Amino acid sequence: MIRILRQIFRTGIVTDPAPRCDDPKITTGEITLPDSVLKRFKRSLTVREVDAGSCNGCELEIHAINNPIYNCEQFGIHFTASPRFADILLVTGPVTKNMEIALRRTYDAVPTPKLVIAVGDCGCNGGIFGESYASLGGVDKVIPVDIYIPGCPPTPTDILNGFYKIFL
Repeated sequence: MIRILRQIFRTGIVTDPAPRCDDPKITTGEITLPDSVLKRFKRSLTVREVDAGSCNGCELEIHAINNPIYNCEQFGIHFTASPRFADILLVTGPVTKNMEIALRRTYDAVPTPKLVIAVGDCGCNGGIFGESYASLGGVDKVIPVDIYIPGCPPTPTDILNGFYKIFL
């Protein structure tokens, strides 16, 4: 026990400071957040992540925001397995035709007010896959998107900046 405490005191805090929110790469959709939405969330967001057909590059970066370096829970961001408890859908990848119905059902299961964040170039506009016989393109072709976080894949800081825009 003493050895563990010594290790904790020697290591210290490894969490990065809060990211800057003025990143020009992150754009918001046409929907502006009313004050009632911000009052409801109260700086505590529950996120349901949906992989709509990505290569898993974005998922690796999303997992990285949970590690001690980025520690998204310090900002009040928590992930959930159920869309019924979620405030936000975090969607990655171009929407494949096989995932279209599942994505719509997940979106319908999230209680209102709900927000959708498209992560990665594929989520924003279809990326290198575009529209094809197997892909419908970006997430906004299936459900309305409020915030776009471009990048292939976006860094964990970019993803946290996207979340940070919700709180502003």
